Amino acid sequence: MTMTAEQPTPATAPEAPSTTGVLDRVLKVRELAIAVVLVVMLTATQLDNSAFLSQQGIKDLLLNATILVLVAVGQAVVVITRNVDLSVGSVLGISAFAAGDLLHGGGNPVLAVVVAVAVGAAFGVVNGLLVSLGQVPALVVTLGTLYIIRGLDSIWIGSRQITAADLPSGFTSFGHDGIGVVPYLALLTAVVLVAAAYYLRSYRSGRDMYALGSSPEAARLAGVPVRKRILAAYVTCGALAGLAGALYLARFGNVDSGTGNGYELTVVSAVVVGGVAFTGGSGSLYGAALGALLLTSINSVLPSIGVSSVWVQAIDGVLLLLAIAVDRVVALRVAGLLRKRAAQTRSAHHG
Repeated sequence: MTMTAEQPTPATAPEAPSTTGVLDRVLKVRELAIAVVLVVMLTATQLDNSAFLSQQGIKDLLLNATILVLVAVGQAVVVITRNVDLSVGSVLGISAFAAGDLLHGGGNPVLAVVVAVAVGAAFGVVNGLLVSLGQVPALVVTLGTLYIIRGLDSIWIGSRQITAADLPSGFTSFGHDGIGVVPYLALLTAVVLVAAAYYLRSYRSGRDMYALGSSPEAARLAGVPVRKRILAAYVTCGALAGLAGALYLARFGNVDSGTGNGYELTVVSAVVVGGVAFTGGSGSLYGAALGALLLTSINSVLPSIGVSSVWVQAIDGVLLLLAIAVDRVVALRVAGLLRKRAAQTRSAHHG
């Protein structure tokens, strides 16, 4: 993840429309609600199946959430700027194979992770340049690069497959081991999450992302380097998808040309369900992480209570639609409330 060498400033973030401020507080309440739902759901499942939250069960739950949380953090940065990246699944897949190919040839595990991050960042640069400089809608750009990357992936990989037997034992052990019930992968993801969230809230270039998402035109007039910030958001998203690819390889030890297919819907769902407004400028990375944890928990809970896992994608889609609908309703109500308050203020001044 690329960060500029800025010092944290105590000054407040660039002013955004007051609607966004109120909406942001409402979405924070939703983050708390998600956490409550998550706790209730896990508790109820544990009561139904006493083995669900065993030591291994908790570890598996955290491992399953790790990859999605990492990609959701990067996606949230892009969505906050009022854009989207639909290519993250393809980037994850090709980055995972790049790392596996290097390790299969006897490469160093640390170098393999660096290569995966670099591959992801490179595709982030392509997406960012097309959206920021080319002025092409993000949905169109990233849908196009999704298929391009997937095509390149298929041509390069073909019918080949990387398995755990091709990887260093220390690398795959890192993907499963941890401290007590907390896997190393979860600790690494937590560090990335905290660092990224702190950066967005404490550095001016990070707060610019929110200002840009709230009102691109106002941000431009305020002197925010819009193209530079959009490019930085996509590079961050690509780099984190690349890192997720390396961790996916360590976690599952198996990569082929189909790795990451269809992942984009789950990632976008996690971000929006977690309270990051799809219209940009509001929400937090912690909310996106909670959304990812909720979706992966649902994926684990359903089989444990005897429900077919084929319902998972349907539930993800329903949650995504509900989250977007809630955001829209809340935004309209808040905007109406603020207009009424403004009218009352003008009336008082005239009186």
